[in-house]
Amino acid sequence: MDDTERGTPLEPKIETRAAQPYAAIAISAPLSEWGRVNALIGEVYGWLAERGTTPAGPLFYRYHAVREDVLDVEVGVPVAEPVEGDGRVIAGTKPAGDYAVLLHHGHPDQIRTSFAVLDAWSEREGVEWDVVDGVWAGRFESYLTDPAVEPDLANWDTEIAYRVRP
Repeated sequence: MDDTERGTPLEPKIETRAAQPYAAIAISAPLSEWGRVNALIGEVYGWLAERGTTPAGPLFYRYHAVREDVLDVEVGVPVAEPVEGDGRVIAGTKPAGDYAVLLHHGHPDQIRTSFAVLDAWSEREGVEWDVVDGVWAGRFESYLTDPAVEPDLANWDTEIAYRVRP
């Protein structure tokens, strides 16, 4: 099935989004240690379950900055109502605004190809990302596929959303 048959946009689209509260764990790690980042997924979901808080959307990674080869990222889960963090788990909010959104279909390890599509589109369209001094106001990867339903990573869908400079 090709992108057109699956309904994947051939180019990014702009979406206006409302603010969304979430719970997350922040970490700094190089790509070579990405297993440390992925290991936080269960901890965030467990923290929410201990408090009886139901997720209000898919797991996401929020990228704040890249320093040399180290990424500052949060592993988060949207919630319906704001939560109070405890030091390890932080309460955050996806900022409202316009986002350039693109669906990546396939193994998450191949997502850089979709980043390149998004970056080329922004250059062509004159769209600027909301980045100040190397820190992103909103750069998200949301994992839309439930691994319990679809264990084959080659069939996963990941939404990439970059906040556009207002």
